[in-house]
Amino acid sequence: MERDLSFDEYIEQYRKTPEAVLLDVRTAAEYEEGHVPESINIPLGELEYSLDAEPGTKVFIYCRSGARSTDACRILNEEGFDAVNIGGIISYHGPLE
Repeated sequence: MERDLSFDEYIEQYRKTPEAVLLDVRTAAEYEEGHVPESINIPLGELEYSLDAEPGTKVFIYCRSGARSTDACRILNEEGFDAVNIGGIISYHGPLE
């Protein structure tokens, strides 16, 4: 899936979108090693049961390289969310928590 914006540009878009969710679908261990500030972590395998947001919510999704976030987008879009795959954290140039 080709993206129109860079990872960093998507993070800026997330910050400007009211009520949006920034979702990291990596494992808990990967998330603890470093994640984008303000992101929440729900590993891909737990996603269908764990996102506490209303359908229609804009969800910006990332993982390590972009593969798991592609799967997460498909799942959440089928559930009625406005999910956007922003790619992999390996392309991120900002601060990590």
